[in-house]
Amino acid sequence: MQLTSPVHAAEEQATQIGGIEVVVWSPADGDHRKLAVVLFSHALFMCPTQSRYLTSAIADAGYLVIAPRHADSGCNPFVWPSFWRMSMKPSLLWNDRDYRDRADDIRSVIDGLREDVRYRSIADTERLALIGHSLGGYTVLGLGGAWPSWRLAGVRAIVALTPYSMPFQLSEGLRRVTAPTMYQIGTLDPTFAMPIEHFGYEETPAPKYLVEFSAATHMAWTDFGISDRDAIIGYSIAFLDFYVRQMPEAPALHVALPGVSSLRSE
Repeated sequence: MQLTSPVHAAEEQATQIGGIEVVVWSPADGDHRKLAVVLFSHALFMCPTQSRYLTSAIADAGYLVIAPRHADSGCNPFVWPSFWRMSMKPSLLWNDRDYRDRADDIRSVIDGLREDVRYRSIADTERLALIGHSLGGYTVLGLGGAWPSWRLAGVRAIVALTPYSMPFQLSEGLRRVTAPTMYQIGTLDPTFAMPIEHFGYEETPAPKYLVEFSAATHMAWTDFGISDRDAIIGYSIAFLDFYVRQMPEAPALHVALPGVSSLRSE
């Protein structure tokens, strides 16, 4: 089985929702009837638009994709992230105060969607998913319950792209995640992949998936990466369609596509 992804032309708009700067992608076909909502959390010092190839593809699959600009973003060349925002504290000393503002951003956007005249008739916040890359993966896992004080009600699925998961090791926080979870990692990204392989996946409650790409570096999930894009898109959409939109389960969820060295699920 092989996936070939088309060129995606989702509509993209930079705006504010709930007082938070965001980038929004919606389906290019203009069919905006009660779309399931996907919140995307970017990596440390990166931008809401860091993974356009993925966010655009998900939108074209029938979702409203929204990426907030977190305070640690470095995408504005005229605004430098604070030195104190650098994640130099040893991971095992982290607690639920570390980068909590990221969780608050996502919560504010969801609350804002329900009141915003532009989106309240479009966004179906009862069908909600979270996707995050790197520190964004830490963010969405925390919202999924890994930090109980962050828990966001109503999350139907979490896609954690090579997430920073070490802060949850001592607290065993991943045992508290309550939404179906898909981890995507790369063999050329051992710093982030090994914690998921060695404790993160095992601790996470089912249903869960672990997709390991054989040639993926940490940046494969951004527009700077060039490897495995079709498979990354394919697995992500298949997972979201099944758990968020309750569509029939796609064969891709149980097949190791080209470039995938390991696929596990429970």
